[in-house]
Amino acid sequence: AAVFDGATVATVVVALVTAGVLLLAAHTAFTGFPYLASVLGRDGYLPRQLHTRGDRLVHSNGILVLAVAAAALVVVFGASVTELVQVYIVGVFVAFTLSQLGMLRHWTRRLRESTDRVARVRMRRAATLNSVGLVLTGTVLVVVLVTRFTHGAWVAVVMIALLQVAMTGIHRHYARVADELRLGEMSAVRALPARVHAVVLVARVQQPALRAVAYARATRPATLEALTVAVDHDESEAVRRQWAATELPVPLTVLDAPYRELTGPVVDYVRDARRRSPRDVVVVFIPRYMVRRWWERVLHNQSARRLEARLLRTPGVVIASVPWQPRQGEGTDG
Repeated sequence: AAVFDGATVATVVVALVTAGVLLLAAHTAFTGFPYLASVLGRDGYLPRQLHTRGDRLVHSNGILVLAVAAAALVVVFGASVTELVQVYIVGVFVAFTLSQLGMLRHWTRRLRESTDRVARVRMRRAATLNSVGLVLTGTVLVVVLVTRFTHGAWVAVVMIALLQVAMTGIHRHYARVADELRLGEMSAVRALPARVHAVVLVARVQQPALRAVAYARATRPATLEALTVAVDHDESEAVRRQWAATELPVPLTVLDAPYRELTGPVVDYVRDARRRSPRDVVVVFIPRYMVRRWWERVLHNQSARRLEARLLRTPGVVIASVPWQPRQGEGTDG
C-alpha cells in the first residue's frame, strides 16, 4: 500500500503473488526435507526412523518433524515476520551457496574425467554459471550475516552449528553401536549358556503370577524359583501360606526390604546370581495385567516398568513379560 500509494488492485496482486511464492517455498520444504532427512537417516547422521516410509509411501516422520519445528519457530518468535525472515534468509542462502558449490565441484570432477570435446564445452559452461551463482549467493549471505546478525540472523547460525554437532554425535553413536554388534569369532557366537535360571516375580498369589509360573516351567530351565519381596510382614506371610496351598513344585524365596522398596532387592538378588555363575543366563518372568482403558495404565505395572528398566542394563539377564488379558468379552481399548 505504501509503494503503490493506496492502489488497492496492485496491492492485492502483490500480496497474492507473495503468498503464492511463500506457499511454493513451503511446499518445496515439505517435499524436499523429508527426502533429505531420509538420506541422512540412512547414512546414520539423523535418527533412522526418518528413513522409514509411512503407509502412504512418504517419509511421514520427516514431515512431522518439520511441522513441529516450524510451529515452534512461529511460537518462539511470536509469529513476527520481521524476525522470522532473518532466519529464513540465512537458511535459504546457505542452501543456495552450498548447492552452487556442490555443482561446481561436480562439474570440475567431470571435466577431469571426460575427454569428449563437446561435453567438455557444455561442462565448462555449466561450471561457469555455477561459479557466478556461487559468488552471487555467497555475497548475499555474507551481507545478510554482517548487516542482520544482531536482528535475528544469529539464531540461524546457532541452529546450524547445533544441528551439525547433533548430527556428528548421532553418527558416532550409530558407528559405535555397529562396531559393538559386529559378529566376532563364530565359535563364541554359537556357544550356548551353561545353564538357565528362571525367576518368577510374585507380588500376590493370583492368576497372572500362576500363568507366569506355568510359562516358566514350560521352558524347562535348569532351576526355577518364585521370588517375592517382604515389604509388609502380614502380606508376605499371606503369600507364603497361599503359595504352599498351591502345592506347586517351585520354591518361593522371600526377600527382605528394609527400606520398603521393591526394585532394589530384586535387582540385587538377580545380579548376585549372575556374579556366582557368570556363564549362566537368568530369565526373569514378570506377570503383567493388561488394562482395558488408557488411563488405567498409571494404576498398574509401574513397579514392573521400573524393574525392567534396571534389569535390562544387566548383562546375562533376560526379561520375559507374561501378559494376563482381561476376561473374554470385556475387550481392551487401552
